[in-house]
Amino acid sequence: MDRTKGYVKNGFFPLLLVLFLGTLPFYTPAYTTVSLTSILMYVALTVSWAMFCGPTRYMSLATATFFGVGMYTSAVLGERLPFLLVVVCGGLFSFSVGLLTGFICLRLKGFYFAIFTFGLNELVRNFALWWEARVAHTVGRWLVLVDSLTIYYYMLVIVSITVLTAFIVGRSRYGLILYSIGEDEEAADHIGINVTRYRTFFFALTCFFMGLAGAVMATKWAYIDPRIAFNSILNFTPVLMALFGGVGKIIGPILGAGILTVASEVLLSRFPYYYMLLYGIIFIVIISFLPDGLIGLARRLRKETLISHAER
Repeated sequence: MDRTKGYVKNGFFPLLLVLFLGTLPFYTPAYTTVSLTSILMYVALTVSWAMFCGPTRYMSLATATFFGVGMYTSAVLGERLPFLLVVVCGGLFSFSVGLLTGFICLRLKGFYFAIFTFGLNELVRNFALWWEARVAHTVGRWLVLVDSLTIYYYMLVIVSITVLTAFIVGRSRYGLILYSIGEDEEAADHIGINVTRYRTFFFALTCFFMGLAGAVMATKWAYIDPRIAFNSILNFTPVLMALFGGVGKIIGPILGAGILTVASEVLLSRFPYYYMLLYGIIFIVIISFLPDGLIGLARRLRKETLISHAER
């Protein structure tokens, strides 16, 4: 048992999982690869969201903004640059927008920060609509298509880098700084922590990964427009997935993204007319009965089991 825990702690199991996912397309149907790509996309977005919002307790509702910036980067630069450079540019542009957002809303906290980030998505979406109609004189953008296997491997690499970054940040002094900001921002400022710098940078860092995912996933569609790229539903989905899994550990957002992505595909295929209603009910149930997510539920059950054994 101790040896197994040591392997998991030293990264043996995550490396084995990545190798397994890397070889999976060779002996599974093509549909499995497509489904896993969607799961990987939501894992990247959810882990990115939880990396900053979990410890700092800032509720960002702008995931669609940075994901959409990555998508439009892929649409605009897809015919001019190699695919790898397009993906990197998508991440960098989203990082830049994240930095600008961080500087603009430095003094906003809690509910006001959430409203601002949600409004930012609406602002960017409507600006893109205006630009397309008035300046570019187009309805949307056509994309250079990339085969599904290439998209899958790009998303696997992005998820691996995102999870590794979240793990390193969480175990470093930067993770402690983010937690101190979440516990008491004024106290963190008084002890010498540059709250503005760290909060802005790590918020932009999470935007970078969202932009990478958007630049890759855009190539699945032949056409996008601002309503598709900046779909408001994507602002809430990573939040729901992170809350369902639990934001205290990295495994929580991963589990939440994986389970709810599969659940949403099942609901959409079997109940297409009631999909949003059922998804809303799931959201209410999670908030009401799983405030700490699956990780918190597992901890409570383990604690109750230990207490029960101790009483015996």
